[in-house]
Amino acid sequence: DLDAARAALRLAGAIDQTDTWVGGNLQVVQTGDILDRGDGEGEILDLFHRLRTEAEAEGGAVHIVNGNHELMNAYLDFRYVTEGGFHAFEGMVEVDPSDSVLASLDESERVRAAAFRPGGPMALRLAEHSLAVTLDGTLFTPAGILPVHTEMGLDSMEAKVHAWLMGEASQPHWIRGDSSPVWNRVYSGEPSVASCDTLGLVLDRLGLDRMVVGHTVQEWGITAYCGGRLWCIDVGMAVHYGGRPEVLEIRGSEVKSLRWPDDLY
Repeated sequence: DLDAARAALRLAGAIDQTDTWVGGNLQVVQTGDILDRGDGEGEILDLFHRLRTEAEAEGGAVHIVNGNHELMNAYLDFRYVTEGGFHAFEGMVEVDPSDSVLASLDESERVRAAAFRPGGPMALRLAEHSLAVTLDGTLFTPAGILPVHTEMGLDSMEAKVHAWLMGEASQPHWIRGDSSPVWNRVYSGEPSVASCDTLGLVLDRLGLDRMVVGHTVQEWGITAYCGGRLWCIDVGMAVHYGGRPEVLEIRGSEVKSLRWPDDLY
């Protein structure tokens, strides 16, 4: 939802009405799931990638994280793609009729598959994104980092996903499943006491203060759990979910959600 993305960036003080970076040294983190369930995917990616360059020139930064929907598209799982999404990347790639992988797909899926499969032009763009981002004591991740991931090493996991998206290595087996860093709902699905204990173990191992996750829509907006060590920020802002833009602001030790007043949105 391009309009929702713009509204969130304006709410954060990152862009003006012309979509130009005005955030100065502000750091923006987008926690994934740009793809699927809407027709504005390419435009949103273009916006974030342009803003990344503009922000860097001003001493700021735009960090983009791959969620499960980005990686689903890379392994050609298109169950949540809209009809418009199948046509959005026409002209970007040529579909080789002798390509056995593409030939095995429905004709309507082949252009998107050629764009997003590892080594394809959109997969190369996704390879520029992160699996997790750490800033000033906060870990930003699409679904949540579990103890097993700290044992594997976040840098090592990042490198494996990057190599796969570049078409240089096979798909990491841990990308899918209930323990995946982009699929698990240990933290985002209203965490239990045990989930908070797991969170504490992970944060203590990494020497961090809090974790910020997306992935699961929070019915009442951005919500804090586990004594403020966990922030769940997926508010279903896209029109598909009927939500409204909301962003998490972190200034030193102060953490709060920002929303537009009802009469302005």
